[in-house]
Amino acid sequence: MIQEIGKHRFHNEYRPCAQPGSDSRVLFYRGREIFVKREEDSISFLSYEEVMRVCPYPDEEATFLFSIDGMDYFLFREFGEELWNTDGLPELFPGYTWEKIELMRSAGPQEAAFAGVTGMQLYGWYKSRRFCPACGRRMVHSEKERMMHCEACGQVEYPKICPAVIVGVTCKDKILLTRYAGRTFKKYALIAGFAEIGETIEETVEREVMEEVGLKVKNIRYYKSQPWSFTDTLLMGFFAEVDGDSDIILDETELSEGKWCTRDEVPENDGVSLTREMMSAFKYHRTPFQEAPAV
Repeated sequence: MIQEIGKHRFHNEYRPCAQPGSDSRVLFYRGREIFVKREEDSISFLSYEEVMRVCPYPDEEATFLFSIDGMDYFLFREFGEELWNTDGLPELFPGYTWEKIELMRSAGPQEAAFAGVTGMQLYGWYKSRRFCPACGRRMVHSEKERMMHCEACGQVEYPKICPAVIVGVTCKDKILLTRYAGRTFKKYALIAGFAEIGETIEETVEREVMEEVGLKVKNIRYYKSQPWSFTDTLLMGFFAEVDGDSDIILDETELSEGKWCTRDEVPENDGVSLTREMMSAFKYHRTPFQEAPAV
């Protein structure tokens, strides 16, 4: 999955005194786009030294994001758009282009792709928390932790993380695969949805399955989690078995298709998302309640 970056080490603890070095990386975003150098399927980011040659900027205005293998990543305090004509950045930095953030699903090296999408999640949060949602005053960054607070009314804001479930619903030797309605993503997926106020994550599993395909489930078993920065989400994967009737009643506002598939009909894993890994786990007998067939 995208966050599984092997021997590379990701450190997300906030360091308020961190100062960019010449080889630190600076991430630029524009909506759902990221500024990168792209060479075939490989990407890289601007160094702090490269940026300073074009526009010297006070170090204290650079916001520390995280580090990977000791390499620090930064975001300018005003997030680039107020400092730069973003349309003109490719002219200032030849070889770099604006790319859709979805490129991070397939680009390498994987640690760079993970940095790119994780930085976008923080960029979106910082950008939306410049002003207090309670009184409209300017927010101030905490000197101790990754938190924005309002000195006028005391409002406190931490990074937004939305809990959601991915559910592999099984019926004997078949798994329920679905397709979303009205989305550009056309591949098969599993039942998914966000947790609501006041419910446990297990209740989220039961509710989402009932709402989307009209099925009751039992034997809910946790599989694995995944941070999914494309949507500010923490995904929690579960497998569950149908409890009773297996006839699908499709919510056509959410899904365009839902069907029971054998293991042979399950697509191969693309290695990026929890959804695809769970489909592969069922295909090759690696779910929490499956035993591999005898050889």
